Amino acid sequence: MNFTEAIPTFVITLREGVEAALVVGIVLACLKKADQTNLNSWVYAGIAAGIGASAGVGALFNQLLHILSTSNQPYAPVIKQLLEGGLGIVAIVMLSWMLIWMTQQARFLKAEVEGAVTAALTENANAGWGVFGLIFIAVLREGFETVIFVSAQFQQGLTPALGALAGLLGAAIIGALIFQWGVKIELGKFFKFMGILLLLIVAGLAVSALKHFDSSAALLSQTDINYAGICVFFDRTAQLHSCILGPMLWNAEAILPDRKFPGIVLKALFGYRDRLYLVQGIGYAMFLVIVGSLYFQKLGNKPNLTSKNAKSATEQAS
Repeated sequence: MNFTEAIPTFVITLREGVEAALVVGIVLACLKKADQTNLNSWVYAGIAAGIGASAGVGALFNQLLHILSTSNQPYAPVIKQLLEGGLGIVAIVMLSWMLIWMTQQARFLKAEVEGAVTAALTENANAGWGVFGLIFIAVLREGFETVIFVSAQFQQGLTPALGALAGLLGAAIIGALIFQWGVKIELGKFFKFMGILLLLIVAGLAVSALKHFDSSAALLSQTDINYAGICVFFDRTAQLHSCILGPMLWNAEAILPDRKFPGIVLKALFGYRDRLYLVQGIGYAMFLVIVGSLYFQKLGNKPNLTSKNAKSATEQAS
């Protein structure tokens, strides 16, 4: 069993899960303060429904990819590569937006959640459903981002699932430590470190997405003669070449292969590839420069209130 496949899913699920755990903890604290702990069951039901819906979306995507992999239709391999590349782009956009938006909006998290809970409690007849909907959306949002990432990586099997489960368990433990036992955790430092790690992982996803588009173009040129000229960088004299990714920047397969240790760890955490082409290198660098600059800009402008929000909610719960 290759446990390195679990690293990216663990990191993303842990970070996303901690965000969801903060929302859950604040909601439970608000319900306790309002003497409405009878609605706690709706919170737990929202958690279960959000996780279940996320898993269902993941199963749907993976089933679609499996169908395309086993299909005898001539264009099925082309569509499969396009779908994986497209999922990669969607995952990159969603995770980047989440990273930047959450960094900017963390200061308002407690106020927004408390406002939503108060609004739900004013609707006495539908208070339970209001709390359920708030938790369900929070968990589904974080779970959906994780599912899209896993599908984009086409990571099937037990190991990535174990990584996701470990991330959920870690998030639950962190949430319990903060809200149940009042343990002080530097959430600001936690999110900063996880954010940097997430930037590198998603940058690697950009490299993978470009490779899928390259494979799709190559397969299309071989399937349909009308598209034979789509491979603008095709070089028949080269043993290894790309279709649309340009010349190879390096080939370190003999020195540091990305399918063996330690290359496979570098691939999981930092987007390393033993064979990298020009367009992939440009895409990797551009992502880190553009999204990384936005992230650190928001990080520098944001007061470190995440820990204070959690501490305040913990005090309410006690």
